[in-house]
Amino acid sequence: MQQTLDFISRCAAFFDDAVATASDDELFAQGYLRGHLDLAVGRLQLDEQPFSVSQIVLAVRESLHDAIAAGELNDADAALVQKIWQQLSA
Repeated sequence: MQQTLDFISRCAAFFDDAVATASDDELFAQGYLRGHLDLAVGRLQLDEQPFSVSQIVLAVRESLHDAIAAGELNDADAALVQKIWQQLSA
């Protein structure tokens, strides 16, 4: 479970630290991604069972896929969100 908590903390720190240096597009993409990450973690916490980094990564990936398929993002924003998520989830 510590690895999972470390991953969540690392993601939060990435988003927080980027505020000072990120472009407007990057801030939008990171805020959008943070919402999906928070939602995925919240849903996993509702199960009241330990969960893993891989479960978070899968939940966010599925959530982003559904949102992009529903047309929530234009192509450029979708590509930026996916790029940031690949970096964070690697």
